Amino acid sequence: MVEAVLFVLMAAAALAGALTVVLARNPVYSAMGLLATLFSMAVIYVVHLAHMVAAVQVIVYAGAVMTLFLFVIMLIGVDKSEVREEKLAFQRPMVLGVGLLIILLAGAVTLSGEFEWVPAVSGPLRSDATNGTVEAIARPLFTDWVLAFQATALLLTIASAGAVALAHYRRRQV
Repeated sequence: MVEAVLFVLMAAAALAGALTVVLARNPVYSAMGLLATLFSMAVIYVVHLAHMVAAVQVIVYAGAVMTLFLFVIMLIGVDKSEVREEKLAFQRPMVLGVGLLIILLAGAVTLSGEFEWVPAVSGPLRSDATNGTVEAIARPLFTDWVLAFQATALLLTIASAGAVALAHYRRRQV
């Protein structure tokens, strides 16, 4: 039951972040919406016992890719000044109320004792609890899919070299 509630909350957060990416006028807000979407997806992966995929999601996408996006945004520059006056007077108390409600719900779930924080350890070994481990991902990746893995690495290297070449290319003045 708790997993279903957590899934619905994180799915709603991922959708809200995705809408922010598309609808925000400020590129910094779009980047923050993407970050919220990436973290929400990582939590969904943890709920589905894919801990390795969740760790890669946070380290690679939420860490490295978002750093790259923020560097590009800083390089382009956002020189537009922001209006700092609040148009919704009830917004801060409403956010405080929602935050307190989330904290109370998390406390109730924790104190009820019915939520298993680590499903693989809390009872008998479940076969689906090993799906997200490093071994379960690495074995087929480096045996059955090694050619595709190496081809993808080569393709990404060529794409990076092409991007650098295009960035330094200047047209001749005719």
